[in-house]
Amino acid sequence: AALTVRFLTRRFIGEYGDMEFIYSHNLTVDGREILFHIWDVPNSQVREDGSSEEKRIQWADSFVLVYSICDRASFNILPLKIQFIKAAKEGQSQEKVPIVIVGNKRDLHHQRVVSSEEGRLLALSLDCGFYEVSAAE
Repeated sequence: AALTVRFLTRRFIGEYGDMEFIYSHNLTVDGREILFHIWDVPNSQVREDGSSEEKRIQWADSFVLVYSICDRASFNILPLKIQFIKAAKEGQSQEKVPIVIVGNKRDLHHQRVVSSEEGRLLALSLDCGFYEVSAAE
């Protein structure tokens, strides 16, 4: 949620509840106006029954999966999530679904438990984009 709010408002708010939200946002990219609809789902809510997650996947055109570089568990669940997304989206068409893996909390390097190299290698092995960022910075 912090990363989404930072993207939308350019402000950092450190603490969020455990709620999901859908945000709409206009942005000009390469001279074109683009309307984003962002369905921000906390990790705790993804553990529901598969039909809720399937509905979110069918709704979306692309995916940004965020993990904390300070939380190994949030990183370790990514391969399964990406396989689930690809099976649901790419099974319907021949188009590659855009997926980006984002390691957040780069500013907390002293608490890092997942290396940048691990993130890059995972993204490469799963044919995803990769970035490391800090919502706080």
